[in-house]
Amino acid sequence: MLWECERVSPSGHPWSDGYAHRVTIDAAGSEPLIGGPVLVVGAGLIGASVAMALTSTGVETYVSDLDPRVAHVAASRGAGADTEPPDNVCLVVVATPPDDVGSAVVRALTAYPGAVVTDVSSVKAKPLAEVQAAGVDASRYVGGHPLAGSERSGPMASAADLFTGRAWAVVARDDCDPDAVRMVRALVHACGATAVDMATDDHDLAVARTSHLPHLVAALTAGALARAPERHLALSGQGIRDVTRIAAGDPQLWRQIVLANADTLSGLLNEVRDGIDELVASLSGRDGSRVEAILQTGVAGTAAIPGKHGGPALPLATVTVAIPDEPGALARLFADAGDAQVNIEDLRIDHDPGRRFGLVEIDVAEDRVAPLIEALRARDWSAHR
Repeated sequence: MLWECERVSPSGHPWSDGYAHRVTIDAAGSEPLIGGPVLVVGAGLIGASVAMALTSTGVETYVSDLDPRVAHVAASRGAGADTEPPDNVCLVVVATPPDDVGSAVVRALTAYPGAVVTDVSSVKAKPLAEVQAAGVDASRYVGGHPLAGSERSGPMASAADLFTGRAWAVVARDDCDPDAVRMVRALVHACGATAVDMATDDHDLAVARTSHLPHLVAALTAGALARAPERHLALSGQGIRDVTRIAAGDPQLWRQIVLANADTLSGLLNEVRDGIDELVASLSGRDGSRVEAILQTGVAGTAAIPGKHGGPALPLATVTVAIPDEPGALARLFADAGDAQVNIEDLRIDHDPGRRFGLVEIDVAEDRVAPLIEALRARDWSAHR
C-alpha cells in the first residue's frame, strides 16, 4: 500500500521556500519514492537514462540540454518532457559533461531554491569545491555517482534499466540537509540501483583505482596497437579485446574526467610506473621468481574484485565451445547448457577471421566443468577446457 505526504520546509530552515515537497512512502517500509517534479539537466547517456527510469515509475520528469535537439530525442525515447519545468521542482539531477558540473549545480541551486540538487559525475571533489566557492547554500547539494555506463554515448544509447542492480554512490557531507540526502537515496531507489554511502575524497580515490586508472592503462595498450603492422593485428584474440574494450570511450569526455581527478590519478599512475620499472628490471635480469611474484599480485587483485551480487568471487573455469556464425546457434548453446543444469556466469566470443564460426569462452563454476563438457559433446558441440 502506498500513501502520499507533503513536507513543507519549516520557517527559518536554510532552504525554506514555502513549497510542499511531495514524497510517496511505501507502507511496507521500503525506500521512499519521489513524487516529482524532477528536472534532469543533460540528456546524454546517463541523464537520459535517469529520466527514462524516473518516467517509467510514474515520476513527473523534465529533461533539458544545451542542445534542444538532444533533449527532444531523449524525450521521444521516454525521458519525460523537454518543455519548461514548473517552479516547484523538488529534485534537479545534473548530468552535464564533467567540466560543467560545478557551475550547473550552482545554477540549479539558484534557479530552484526549493529543490534538492544532485549530480551523476564520476568525480566529486572538483564540483563540490566550485559550489562552495560560489557562496551558495550547499546544504541542498548531495553528490551522486551511478556506476553504470557504456562505451556508447548520447540519448540513443540510453535505457530505463541501465542502473538496475548497479551501485550508486551517495556522497553526502556533514553540512548536507538530512532530507536532501533522503531525497537522493529515493532517486537511487527509483532507478533500481543500490545506494553506497561514501565520503568525497574516498569516492574519488575509489573511482580512480577501479575506473579511471584502468581506462588510461587500456588506452595506452590500445595506442600501441594503432602503431602495429597489420600482420601483427591478424593475431588479435579475445585477450586483447578484453583489455582494450574500454579504451573506445569518448576521448573528450574522458579527458574531462581524468583531469578532474588528476591529483589522485597521478599518485596511482606513479605506483603503476614503479611496478613497470620493477618488471622491466626483472625481465632484463631474467629474474623469473620476481616476474612470477608480480604476476601473482595480478592474480590476487583479480580475486579481490567482488563477485556477482556483491558476494565473494566464485571460483570459475572456462569451457571453450566452437559455434557456427548463424542465427540461433548461441540460443541453442544456452539451452543445452541450461538442460545440463549449468549456470553460465560469463562469456566471451572470439570470432575466427578466416572461417564462419567463433569460439565461445563460457565461465562456469569449477565443479560444473565436467558435466557441461559431457552434456555439450553429447549434443555434438566441440567443447573443451
